[in-house]
Amino acid sequence: MADTSEAAKNVVDALSVGTVVATLAGILPSIAAIFTIVWTAIRIFETETVQKLLGKKFFPKISPD
Repeated sequence: MADTSEAAKNVVDALSVGTVVATLAGILPSIAAIFTIVWTAIRIFETETVQKLLGKKFFPKISPD
């Protein structure tokens, strides 16, 4: 289940990069750039490094054994 979730996040990350490129090329409206910035900020906030800097307890991924 965790693999599916991580795969979905990777797909959305790739779409996010594509959205930035399309927005810069003028193909998509500026609202798409706003959603991309929000998504990227959430992903950065979720990283272990940022969580440690903020003093929050990081919960490691549970791997199915």
